[in-house]
Amino acid sequence: MKATSVAQLTGKWKIMAVRIISLASALLAAGAVSAALAEGATGRWIMANGKITVQISPCGGNLCGVIVGMKKPLDKHGRPKRDKDNPNPALRKRPVIGLTVLSNMKPGGEDRWAGEIYNADDGNTYNSYMSLDGDTMKVKGCVAFICKKMSFSRVN
Repeated sequence: MKATSVAQLTGKWKIMAVRIISLASALLAAGAVSAALAEGATGRWIMANGKITVQISPCGGNLCGVIVGMKKPLDKHGRPKRDKDNPNPALRKRPVIGLTVLSNMKPGGEDRWAGEIYNADDGNTYNSYMSLDGDTMKVKGCVAFICKKMSFSRVN
C-alpha cells in the first residue's frame, strides 16, 4: 500500500485525517497534563503542625483539596468535629473530615495554583495561592493584602 500525506488527500478524506490528527494531539496533551499533575501537587499532604491531612486531586480540570485526616478529629464530647462555624446553617452539621477546603485551584505557572480556601475554624472562604518546592507545599489564604501562610509536607 502506498503511503499518502495529508496534503495529498482531498475533500472529506482530508477533513477526516485532520480531525483524527487533532484528536490524537489533544489526547496526547491531556495525558501529558494528567501526568504532570500526578507528579506534582496531587497526593496526600500533612500540615507542618500535624493538625490536618489533605488529599489533593484533580477536579473539573483544576485541583481540589479535601481533609482526610485530623490530629484531633473529635470534639470535647467525643463526637467527630463538625463544620459548626459555616455561614450556612444547613451545612453546620457536616463532619470536618471530608470537607473540600481547597477548591478551583487553577494553574498559575510552573508548580503554582490559585483558587479558594475554606477555613472551617471561622467558616470563611478566602483567595488562595498554592506552590510546590519538592515535597513541600506552601498554601496562602488572603483577604485583601493580609495573608496567612501554611506549610505542608508530602505523605508517602
